[in-house]
Amino acid sequence: MDETFGYTFREVLAEKAQLPPATHRLIVGLGNPGAAYDLTRHNVGFMALDALAERLGVSVRRKAFNALAAEASIGQNKLILLKPQQYMNRSGHAVATAAGYYKIPAQDIIVVLDDMALPTGQIRLRAKGSAGGHNGLKDIIARLGTDAFARLRIGIGQADGGDASDYVLSRFDPQQRSAIEQAVSRCVEALLCWVEHDIETAMNHFNSKADANGQNANRGDVPRNKTEQNP
Repeated sequence: MDETFGYTFREVLAEKAQLPPATHRLIVGLGNPGAAYDLTRHNVGFMALDALAERLGVSVRRKAFNALAAEASIGQNKLILLKPQQYMNRSGHAVATAAGYYKIPAQDIIVVLDDMALPTGQIRLRAKGSAGGHNGLKDIIARLGTDAFARLRIGIGQADGGDASDYVLSRFDPQQRSAIEQAVSRCVEALLCWVEHDIETAMNHFNSKADANGQNANRGDVPRNKTEQNP
């Protein structure tokens, strides 16, 4: 007998067949590996990815693709979280390898990175575009052979007359930390919005100018579906 709790197995299989196919999404946080670079400005992409992983109840620590990786689910979306471990200017190898393994097209990839051109704590999403002088993004574009993937930039401000390399490889000043913590929290919401909706929706709700406290002004309510995580 193939009946269980009032449903036949055939009915269960038929119901499953009507569900939309699972979609893999690749979310990449950029940074440099090693304790010496922890919490530096250049590693704010790692910070955002770790915050997202915590929200989803996973830890980005599985070694794969010359990176640290984790998997999670939101509804029918299967998420691959990735932290390349070959230093910033070689980030593209891990991204291209993971994308190839899971057969993820460029439009289902988003990269989280630091941006000196944005004020500290401001975030900005784009559907595609140039590297804008960022070596990690430049290598990803070269390895994928396209710039048609989304990116989420986190403003780290500019060096005050000093060397730019020293600035990005140093830790945030005490007065910057609050703005960065808030920015990382907004990045998590922006990434979830991208997963559950699309890049245009996320851009519309998170690309407004930041106010004096680092909060995005005039953003309105973010459309969110119920987040479903792996058990």
